[in-house]
Amino acid sequence: MKLDCKHVWPYISDYIDDTVTPEERRAIEQHLETCEVCSAILDSVHNILVLTADDRIFRLPLGFSERLHERIGAELAKAAPDGDAHGPG
Repeated sequence: MKLDCKHVWPYISDYIDDTVTPEERRAIEQHLETCEVCSAILDSVHNILVLTADDRIFRLPLGFSERLHERIGAELAKAAPDGDAHGPG
């Protein structure tokens, strides 16, 4: 099984949770070995999980959520071969 970025992204959470099949895990790891973008996304998601599991409470800057959604949409649009900004899947 050979995966590209748009196929890896939906599996990131399951990969971290270790709920992917062994075949999916091998394919994801093979892709991560050569893809800096997906490796960075994996690291970012992992860091978010660590931060949100922290007992300390912190406030996000005003407008952060909107900027985050805009940035994710822009990155998905750039990565999609047909310019589809709806993301992977």
